[in-house]
Amino acid sequence: MRALFLLFVLANAAYFAWHRYLSPPEVVFDPAPMGRQLEPEKLKVVAESDLPPPRPRAKPEPPAAPLQPQPQAQAAPAAPKCIEWGSFTLTEVESAEKALEPLALGARLARRRTEELASWWVFIPSQKDRPGALKKAAELKALGVDDYFILQEEGPQRWALSLGLFKSEEAAQAHLASLRTRGVRSAAVGQRETVVPKVWLQVSGVDADLERRLTDLALRVEGSELRNCP
Repeated sequence: MRALFLLFVLANAAYFAWHRYLSPPEVVFDPAPMGRQLEPEKLKVVAESDLPPPRPRAKPEPPAAPLQPQPQAQAAPAAPKCIEWGSFTLTEVESAEKALEPLALGARLARRRTEELASWWVFIPSQKDRPGALKKAAELKALGVDDYFILQEEGPQRWALSLGLFKSEEAAQAHLASLRTRGVRSAAVGQRETVVPKVWLQVSGVDADLERRLTDLALRVEGSELRNCP
């Protein structure tokens, strides 16, 4: 009996030691949680009926389609246009038309006659009489100059030889310089107010390639120019 009592005492001592030093700590509850809350008077219990309706969840946006490279717009070809070349005297226009023959313009080529006021001319002074004027004309032909005109009307310039009428002094001087290179020495530049019949050669349906060829041709003919048809 004494042994049983001692065994009981040892068991209690062992349990005490295990409970005191070896058992896991118990969960400790805060005895006064309300005393440590911040501004508890602002807390409010809201009924479920007073709650705002739940916000619908936004649908995810579909992924953006990849950008496709845009084809570059091709420049539209320039529309054919009408260009005129000139101006030519009545004696010059036939040579100009012959220069256009390799282009085979056909019905696209037309003449437009105008009258222009010329203020300057290149001329060889009066030769006193008709035989003298014809002799000077023969000298010009020998030099390869065919574009001239013998003045026969009464006045101080009768039997003079006109080598060209121009709207500006600059154009007249340029023509005189060209004649000098061909051996004409007796010509001069002077003022002469007169109305001159002229011809413009009009070419319709001109594309970029034909315009380039016409430009090259005009550059080879002294005093001529290209411009859009009026």
